[in-house]
Amino acid sequence: MSDPDASDAAPPPPPTRPEETLAVTRGVRRHLIRLGFAVVEELPLASGRRADVVAINERGDVWIVEVKSSVEDFRADQKWPFYRLHSDRLFFATSPRVPLEIFPEDCGLILADAHGGEILREAPEHRLAAATRKAVTLRFARLAALRLHGLIDPGILGNVEIG
Repeated sequence: MSDPDASDAAPPPPPTRPEETLAVTRGVRRHLIRLGFAVVEELPLASGRRADVVAINERGDVWIVEVKSSVEDFRADQKWPFYRLHSDRLFFATSPRVPLEIFPEDCGLILADAHGGEILREAPEHRLAAATRKAVTLRFARLAALRLHGLIDPGILGNVEIG
């Protein structure tokens, strides 16, 4: 089995998402950037899953934010516990229309709309092992660089995938 972290490919663009999800994601991204993080969306992880939002700050702290725009979206998704293996802190982000009590208390919670967000509950810290931190950071950097290349020269990447 090949190591997905070693791939030289860029992922396909994120799938089309409902308007509410796009608004929450935008607000989360804006809030995290204001906190000093660099942010990418839809980062493929070594596990084969894609994290909605991954943020890395200047100290190398890795946060994953799972965006849920409805109760049904939350109930249908059971993959979120695995994101703890790839982050120092795990958050849920949601819109003001979603009841906050559905989210587990052992995760952080961000309330967001298209204009910004606010952390309502801090996420407990569970520090990554050095090798995992390096792998996630490299995936993050490669994805960000490949997306930038795709904007500058759209034809250059072809069918390149990251993992």
